[in-house]
Amino acid sequence: MASRNDDLAESAGSPRKTASFYGHEAAEAALLAAYRSGHMPHAWLIGGPEGIGKATLAYRMARFVLAHPEPRMPEVQRAVNLAVDPAHPVARQVAAGSHGGLLALERSANDKGVMRSVITVDESRETISFFGSTAAVAGWRVCVVDTVDELNANAANALLKILEEPPSRSLFLLISHAPARVLATIQSRTRKLALRPLNVEDVARVAAEAGGINPNEPALREAAEASEGSVARAMALMAGDALGLHHRTAALLDTLPNLDPRALHALGDALPLSDRVALRAFVDSIDRWLTGQLRRPDLEANLPRLARLAEVWEKITQAARETESFNLERKPLVFSVFGWLAEATA
Repeated sequence: MASRNDDLAESAGSPRKTASFYGHEAAEAALLAAYRSGHMPHAWLIGGPEGIGKATLAYRMARFVLAHPEPRMPEVQRAVNLAVDPAHPVARQVAAGSHGGLLALERSANDKGVMRSVITVDESRETISFFGSTAAVAGWRVCVVDTVDELNANAANALLKILEEPPSRSLFLLISHAPARVLATIQSRTRKLALRPLNVEDVARVAAEAGGINPNEPALREAAEASEGSVARAMALMAGDALGLHHRTAALLDTLPNLDPRALHALGDALPLSDRVALRAFVDSIDRWLTGQLRRPDLEANLPRLARLAEVWEKITQAARETESFNLERKPLVFSVFGWLAEATA
């Protein structure tokens, strides 16, 4: 039977439902000020590392706009943040995914129940009918794209068409883990809002609330310190034996470019087919290591090695996504990842 921690990564709470918000007060204030001014940009590109609260902020803004459709309303003018009472009808409808003024574009499952690796063009075209339909109360329509990084080429172009000629009282909140890689044509039609990784205290606080765990638990602090400011990463590390898996992966990464086949076999055995949390913890550890490598001052002048590492990162991301989407055996991924990294660091 699964332990209480086995689903911690999943219990972090949907951004649609999350009421608490920490660590991004400046970004929240920027959104509120823009809305309160009556000159709200129709599209925002909310960028930053994965798991730091970008989607939470996007839905927080969506709830506020839908709950307070007139920027000049007294309650908007005196608001100090974007909080909406969870008992408010709009908050309930957003949480249930039933508000007629909100469209969420995100990856979905195909006919076989397998999660797609991208947001398709058909899904992106929903924006056309959504923004062309009868307006909601006071006319606001809000579209949250989570994430714009996962739009395939045709889907991105379909979204671009409506961004180029946005209807009145339309608001697009585009979430990106890598905003610099977003199509330049989309970037040029958005206001950029960069979010920074959370500090350790905020990560621990959010993770404790989301997971219903003791904020003084030593493992929580360790996970927060290893999370690099990402609540999602901390929650993944708190699930099951993810912290132990993280330490094992880090130890093998420290030996590169040398490889220990027996240790790699053992690591692969620690990633059972049914355990998505363990897989994500493994991939997270690799991502964290690669991020550290790309930021090393001594490698700034070593452009060939930086290029190799960046190329390997792309391969690992794609392989990990396919492994999770199609529920493939984990051990081949482990050997491929470390093989690629060994070649890139030799």
